[in-house]
Amino acid sequence: MQDPLYRKVVVKVGTNVITNSQGKLDLQILKELVSQVSELRNQGVEILLVSSGAVGAGRSIIGLPAGLSPVAARQVLSSTGQIRLINTYADLFEQHGLKTAQILVTKSDFRDRLHYLNIRTCLASLLDHEIIPVINENDAVSVTELMFTDNDELSGMIASMMHVDAYIILSHVDGLFDMSRKDSTPNVISTIDIATEHFHQYIKPGKSEFGRGGMLTKCHIAHKLARFGITVHIANGRTSGILLDILNGKKVGTRFTPQKPVYGRKRWIAHSEGLEKGAVTINAGAETALRSQERANSLLPVGIESVIGSFFKGDIIKICSENGKAIGYGMAQYSSEKTKELLGKKGEKPLIHYDYLYLMP
Repeated sequence: MQDPLYRKVVVKVGTNVITNSQGKLDLQILKELVSQVSELRNQGVEILLVSSGAVGAGRSIIGLPAGLSPVAARQVLSSTGQIRLINTYADLFEQHGLKTAQILVTKSDFRDRLHYLNIRTCLASLLDHEIIPVINENDAVSVTELMFTDNDELSGMIASMMHVDAYIILSHVDGLFDMSRKDSTPNVISTIDIATEHFHQYIKPGKSEFGRGGMLTKCHIAHKLARFGITVHIANGRTSGILLDILNGKKVGTRFTPQKPVYGRKRWIAHSEGLEKGAVTINAGAETALRSQERANSLLPVGIESVIGSFFKGDIIKICSENGKAIGYGMAQYSSEKTKELLGKKGEKPLIHYDYLYLMP
């Protein structure tokens, strides 16, 4: 048997993969998934499993009265279902001689560098002890601003944090379909080079039947991680042996080719959308300088037009263009009050140094 293509991966399994048409857990699919993960783990592959399905598991346990609010229903189903979901995983992995651990997080757990590093240390320790981390959003307490867009966003942050070789999204479709030609049956796009191709032309926005995500979200995450140097695969998790096929190098699903790896704080900053403490608006000249392909530039006060909100040194802030569109995020090197004092001045220290700057494509 050939060596696996990757040595460390995040596998994200969606709600529609491991639930049936009634939205309840599909035990046969779960057994197949666990069997593949176990085989790869025995080949030395480190795997972090991000799994949806708590709400689906809850549906098989409890019936809710009519009129219950969507938020309350989600909290009840996820908090009861999470127990069944993790116990199911634990029992199935135990049959293969493997131990599991449950990690439940909210978006606020990534709000600062210390919390970010604490989660990373925990996950790294579990992998060192050959334990399979099963990660999910803590839906019982994640509401409104505390929520991830979906588990695609969460799993993307985990993949970035843990410096994995590949990020594998298991969906209920075969990959990304070419929707640009209306006169023919859409085909799966086998490879996307993010340096030369723009995926928006191929897909139509939409959400999963039972989950919160959609292909557009998946592709946004894939695009971001590929920019960091992580190979991304989108494939059908209900296809027998799909994980083994991917790690054996077979051409299945859609593969996003990675660019040059990016490490360090930039990865944390890149996933800070919604966690910023304030914002600055910059002029067109500053935006052009920041996006220069010829040299790395920091954000200087001379290019800042206005300051929004209050922030301190070390806080993450949003960078907006003249029309108010978010173009990036960065770590402030001094406070909002000092920034206001230095607006438009030349020869001052950068508000955001290039090493702590992430620009959106």
